[in-house]
Amino acid sequence: MALSLTELERPEGFERLVLAEDADAGLRALICLHSTVLGPAAGGCRMWPYGSDADAIHDVTRLARGMTYKNAMAGLDLGGGKSVIIGDARRDKTPAMMRAFGRAVQSLGGRYWTAEDVGISTEDMAHAAEETRFAVGLSGASGDPSPWTAEGVFRCLKVGAAHVFGQDDLSGRRVLVQGLGHVGMSLADKLHGAGAKLIVTDIHADALAEAEARFGATVIAPDQVFEQAVDIFAPCALGGVLDADSVGRLQARLVCGAANNQLATDEVADLLVERGITYLPDYVVNAGGIISVASEIHGKPDGWRLERLTAIAGRVDEMLARARAEGQPTTRIADQMVEAMLRA
Repeated sequence: MALSLTELERPEGFERLVLAEDADAGLRALICLHSTVLGPAAGGCRMWPYGSDADAIHDVTRLARGMTYKNAMAGLDLGGGKSVIIGDARRDKTPAMMRAFGRAVQSLGGRYWTAEDVGISTEDMAHAAEETRFAVGLSGASGDPSPWTAEGVFRCLKVGAAHVFGQDDLSGRRVLVQGLGHVGMSLADKLHGAGAKLIVTDIHADALAEAEARFGATVIAPDQVFEQAVDIFAPCALGGVLDADSVGRLQARLVCGAANNQLATDEVADLLVERGITYLPDYVVNAGGIISVASEIHGKPDGWRLERLTAIAGRVDEMLARARAEGQPTTRIADQMVEAMLRA
């Protein structure tokens, strides 16, 4: 069976939602374009064993919208898009599947650029790039975007710490890192180097063993996250971890992590304010990866990436100052900042 593309009904405010299938290659994927107002849509490809097509659609649309806001806040001439491959990355993924995915991306004619996300490696992206010129994050070019994502989160976390604790020194601060994938492990490394006391959790025992050995981290079970007395919570796994129940139990004073769509609903932002917990919006702080990808798209050097990481930290500082002065959740201030950029 050759690759087939089916246009699905897109949510209001979105540009396209495409189902890509290739039974021979084992591919079943969704590509979502939220906005191309600022430029071609850009956002990574995630592979995950979704329980249903509805779950996958919910995830890819939220992620694509988040990329529009992330790219705008990062000052990139790119719109927002995302893709998800339905399946278990550790069991189902093959080079043939990734090449089929590359053909699906190529069929969009440059309106969408893809790169690595959860479950996808630089090697996987290289297979996709055999079939499309719109795959980036390649070895020998910008490479794995994960370290850049972690660097951006780390810089923003220090800005947040300065606002919450009065200084950005992390020595002795108890930081809980949830999720030790490429980004989470890299962030844990940076936090350890800054003197933080790490508490970590993940669903993979090998990642936990590595963090325990390298950083002297305290390992906890995934269901014990919100029982920990910590200063900072860094969600670096999947989204939706902050809801009414978990926020009610969360003991951290600052939340800053790499996961996308950390808030289960918009109302959670107000609950965080009520509890005196400072939240740094994920699409603002985790933009380092897309900045790295954009440097490859636009042919820019490392200095260009570093300038934009510095600019993100500056926007976080501005956002926190405005949120405090106006008595508004940081999410609302960040959205207002992005919407002004899109109108302009």
